[in-house]
Amino acid sequence: MNSFIFILVLILIPVFIATIFIPYWTRRTDSFGVTIPAEIFYRTDIKGMRKRYAVSTSILSLLLTVIFLISITFLPNNENSISILFSAILTFYIISSFLVYVKYHTDMKRIKEKENWINENSQLVFVDIRFRDQKLTYSNLWFLFSFLITIVTIILTLQSHQQIPDRIPMQYNFAGEVTNWAEKSYRSVLLNPVMQMYLTILFLFINKMIARAKQQIDPENPEESIRKNVLFRRRWSAYIIITGLALTVMFTIIQLSFIYHINQQVLTFIPLIVTLGLIIGSIILSITTGQGGSRVKSISEKNGNVINRDDDKYWKLGQFYFNKEDPALFLEKRFGVGWTINLARPMAWIIFFGIIGFAFAIPFLLGA
Repeated sequence: MNSFIFILVLILIPVFIATIFIPYWTRRTDSFGVTIPAEIFYRTDIKGMRKRYAVSTSILSLLLTVIFLISITFLPNNENSISILFSAILTFYIISSFLVYVKYHTDMKRIKEKENWINENSQLVFVDIRFRDQKLTYSNLWFLFSFLITIVTIILTLQSHQQIPDRIPMQYNFAGEVTNWAEKSYRSVLLNPVMQMYLTILFLFINKMIARAKQQIDPENPEESIRKNVLFRRRWSAYIIITGLALTVMFTIIQLSFIYHINQQVLTFIPLIVTLGLIIGSIILSITTGQGGSRVKSISEKNGNVINRDDDKYWKLGQFYFNKEDPALFLEKRFGVGWTINLARPMAWIIFFGIIGFAFAIPFLLGA
């Protein structure tokens, strides 16, 4: 049980880190979801806001960790109760940290209005019509490895159907004991391979989305901005490909345990190791690359009186983009690292709910 608690705390740490340091990973032209001139990003009071946000979320993280560890002592000594508590703590942290963000977002908007930055600086939008002629992501052919592994897993499962026990273990606790079983059927034994196929298609789609997402180029130094943005997309493309392959291998090992004897504790810890590895990898990538390549070392840097076009009115609370006039479905986040959707486009909603719907439907339709 102690190892279970330790692992849960270990999972919380990268989540806390990702939240605490978000303001340091965003573009210099964005601060707490508000468009600002690049030179303002390093101003003493703005730097102080980032520091106070980091301190506030750090205190919140430490406080909730202590509450989690103390609350465990009053709960029944079983993994289900602790897991429910863990989920509640994590949900509360996400909501609370968002409210902290909203406070600083509001303060940032107030400063911007008071100092009238937009009217004092020229606004430009730079669009490179040759931008997509560059190699923005790694080839989708890399996903063939995941597809091949999945197909082999399906063939092996069907060929060995008679060897699979009548009851299939679906869930283990941290002692390696089975906590959930399913009756053998073609549907239940194919659950993992179908999830492999779904995830591979999903990551292939994300890789294409990275290439097609709206370009955001600094008009003050477009060549340098393009170089950084291309590197940003290629690094995350590589991460997506590695993630897809890692999850495919993980599901294959779990699937093979239905046919061959594999230590149950190994089956318990492999998903945790993969999950932690992917989380840590994303944090390292965020630290070294930043949003849009903002943390990539510059070859040349210019700061003048030209800023990106102010489109704050389309960003609700600085995080939710809603612009009916923008044909783009995908674009960079304002606060954080990665991409988001244009909520004003119906196709974006179809894609969003389609992804979530399939994720829930597959276990429901194939599970016993």
